Amino acid sequence: MTDFEFKNNYNIDDFLHIMKLLRSPGGCPWDIEQTHKSIRKNLIEETYEVIEAIDKDDKVLLCEELGDLLMQIIFHTQMEEENGTFTFDDVCDGICKKLIVRHPHVFGDVTVSDSGEVLKNWDEIKRKTKGQKSVGESMQSVPRELPALMRAQKLQQKAAKVGFDWDDISGAIEKIGEETNELESAVENKDTENQIEELGDLLFSVVNVSRFINCDSEEALTFANDKFLSRFVKVEQLAAERGIDMKSSSLEELDRLWDEAKTLV
Repeated sequence: MTDFEFKNNYNIDDFLHIMKLLRSPGGCPWDIEQTHKSIRKNLIEETYEVIEAIDKDDKVLLCEELGDLLMQIIFHTQMEEENGTFTFDDVCDGICKKLIVRHPHVFGDVTVSDSGEVLKNWDEIKRKTKGQKSVGESMQSVPRELPALMRAQKLQQKAAKVGFDWDDISGAIEKIGEETNELESAVENKDTENQIEELGDLLFSVVNVSRFINCDSEEALTFANDKFLSRFVKVEQLAAERGIDMKSSSLEELDRLWDEAKTLV
């Protein structure tokens, strides 16, 4: 390939040029075939891999994964540059202008006392610039594609800002009991459609409680998943050490192994 200079170190201009070459005639057949929709899940996967690097506090991995995530942004941008819609410079211009407008305490004459006031101003400016005249419109702007627990928490937080909320956590906890009873009733009646609805209501109620204890519901469930996984692996290990076939074991025997695993991990 003649239109490329190999270097010891590359920068953002090189990155943009490489993506352009990959998408150009004579470039990579796979890259050329891709569309926004065909690689949309790649963007999600790369985002979570960045989060994994952050959680592991692995700076080397974080640098690599941020590069992979940036590649997705440049990939999508290159497609639109080919269509003449916008360029990477337009993307940078847009976000710079947004940051300037939403930080009047830095780029203007607004005074703030703490980060809470910063967030309040941010929300107000965001609603104004997006032409949102009501909280409902602001809630409708929360992407449906977000993980459901995260979306539920964002919707509840927005509703709470105008007073649509429990006075304290007791109301939220009581709601969990109420929704649990309704789910049990739907199960007893073998009402499949209602079961799905009531299960959703129960999950939504649990998210409400997470807000009152200042807990991120997604992170809480992630922690629970990790805990379940580590304990299940230990149960398998204990069963193998004792020659126990888990598939043919009684629930009582598996429960004993589970209780033992809980004391070990």
